[in-house]
Amino acid sequence: MKARIVRIGNSKGIRIPKPLLEQTGLADEVEISVENNRLIIAPAEPEPSPPRKGWAKAFKEMAASGDDALVDSDRQVPTQWDEEEWEWE
Repeated sequence: MKARIVRIGNSKGIRIPKPLLEQTGLADEVEISVENNRLIIAPAEPEPSPPRKGWAKAFKEMAASGDDALVDSDRQVPTQWDEEEWEWE
């Protein structure tokens, strides 16, 4: 499939036909690079979310629905250290 290079202000661009966009899954933001004198257009990598983002809300929802119990609470066996050395402050 051929496309024309068109003037866009001081730059130039191409119009990517809809079938190619659908086939590649390209959306609003792309990464452009050059390899062996060819332009490579790929979907932009999404920004990574901060670690543990949304955990506080999820834990509140779990507590509200009663889904925050320990999974193995009935199987916990105290160790000698728990019984003899542990001290609560």
